[in-house]
Amino acid sequence: MKRILIAVLAVLALAACNKKVQYHPEWTYSSVVYEVNIRQFSPEGTFKGVEAQLPRLKDLGVDVLWLMPMYQIGTEGRKGTLGSYYAISDYKKVNPEFGTMEDFQSLLDAAHKLGFKVILDWVANQTAPDNVWMSEKPADFYERDSLGNAIWEYDWTDTRSLNYENQEVWWAQDDAMRFWLEKGVDGFRCDAAGEVPAEFWYGILPKMNKDYPDAYLLAEAERDNLADPLVTFDANYAWELHHLLNGLAQGSKTVQDLKDYVARDAARFPKEAFRLTFTSNHDENSWAGTEFEREGAAADACAVLCFTLPGSQPLIYTGQEIGLSRRLEFFEKDPITDWSANAYTTFWKTLVDLKHNNPALAAGERGGDIVWWEAPEGWVAFHRQVKDNMVIVLANFGTPVKQEPVAVAEGNDNRPAAAAVAQPFLNLESEPVTMTLNLNGEYKDVFSGNIIKTPYDITLAPGDYKVLIRVK
Repeated sequence: MKRILIAVLAVLALAACNKKVQYHPEWTYSSVVYEVNIRQFSPEGTFKGVEAQLPRLKDLGVDVLWLMPMYQIGTEGRKGTLGSYYAISDYKKVNPEFGTMEDFQSLLDAAHKLGFKVILDWVANQTAPDNVWMSEKPADFYERDSLGNAIWEYDWTDTRSLNYENQEVWWAQDDAMRFWLEKGVDGFRCDAAGEVPAEFWYGILPKMNKDYPDAYLLAEAERDNLADPLVTFDANYAWELHHLLNGLAQGSKTVQDLKDYVARDAARFPKEAFRLTFTSNHDENSWAGTEFEREGAAADACAVLCFTLPGSQPLIYTGQEIGLSRRLEFFEKDPITDWSANAYTTFWKTLVDLKHNNPALAAGERGGDIVWWEAPEGWVAFHRQVKDNMVIVLANFGTPVKQEPVAVAEGNDNRPAAAAVAQPFLNLESEPVTMTLNLNGEYKDVFSGNIIKTPYDITLAPGDYKVLIRVK
């Protein structure tokens, strides 16, 4: 009997080894994340205001709605009139500014009915000074100075830092996260994930991944020790890429810097790890400026790279889909009131469709490897391929001129006036450059819809880009 049992276990072990590993929820591989700034999303700034726009977001094609923190926030030391979303006073209550728990559940249910996944912004590093834990939990729940005062990091004076040397903090966080998972949310974007000890995430996430295998976990961190999707997070932020793209647009970085980054990132992170790629998010928009301020006439080309580079899971931030060219206030009401579709809407919808319909661009281990091309100076040129699906990406970052940025002026249909944003970065006076496409076959130009038969001469002016898909 003992020998039979050993034989059975051996067979089971062999079967387990041969079973294909599922590193991420199936729905994540070709998904696009949309960050919802609830406060600024509508004149009302409520859950209902977001719910009313779900059909518009469905038409845009995005898959994952990341709701910025929607929990009850503190009043003690509050910044501005309305306070920071990231100074939480109760993890299990909603911010009354946005509505009731019933309103939140209605939004969640409506989003699920339309096929969206919904993730919440989880703030584990700190709480508001008047969080319920401050009175309900022992003093060592928080980091304290020699006088016993709860302390904060950086200039986050409206927060107090949790003490992760106390493992009771771990299980309080775990309990609060599961509260929302039980309500049906599909995962979390974990704020400042690299600011808390990795041991905390290793302590709670393996069991959470096991209990909620279809949940998606995104770390606001760029840590290879938080990039094992079977243990910790599905995705890390691609912060280095973000800043490199800004530099490429501004002339302080080169195409070779981009190639070096891609190689370095591939060596550092497992291929299975997703990388959240973006030209904007709430931090960048409010504090560093819009993508037009930072990337000028190359903003669209940078976005194309965010959708097509290896490992990428792209992000669209509130307002990008209409070319919003202003910074949104962080602690005050500053709503977007006109969501009329325009040329930018078409641009982002095209990118979303590109991501959805091309296996070569899948995130993680399913996507195709990058093959760099010989190309004119200043051009990013590569292809990625999985089986018969081949995607070619070409972008001309031109001859850089290093100048100080100028103020952004608004042009027609929410587009920034080109002269106001482009001059500091790309040398628009330089001549367009032509490259001959010598590959065999026929290719579809994704943005024009035209069919190209090779050989074909492709001409790109600085800031221009072209994405081609092999069709024959």
